[in-house]
Amino acid sequence: MNTFAVIIKHKTQPGKRDEVRAVWEKHMAPAVAANPGHLAYFYCFDNADPDVICAFQQYSSAEASQAFLQTASYAAYLVDVEPLLSGPPQVTALTPMWVKTS
Repeated sequence: MNTFAVIIKHKTQPGKRDEVRAVWEKHMAPAVAANPGHLAYFYCFDNADPDVICAFQQYSSAEASQAFLQTASYAAYLVDVEPLLSGPPQVTALTPMWVKTS
């Protein structure tokens, strides 16, 4: 398996999680849906912390991950979302060893 994955944890400003989601839905949902490099994407609210969002992303390769970060959609997302976050995300890079699909 030659895919690449990341888990991203965002801490929002207090009470801003729904606003962050709206920004994500505006910029990222259509960009991810149209991106052939994304094999899987899970956008999740943390059940234990109302100000935390986690995303799991599986890409076709590490290069596909880096290419997505260079898109206009991602740049526009950053402009709109950064004021709503309490700081930079925690990013964990992963190498999938086994994946169950459908």
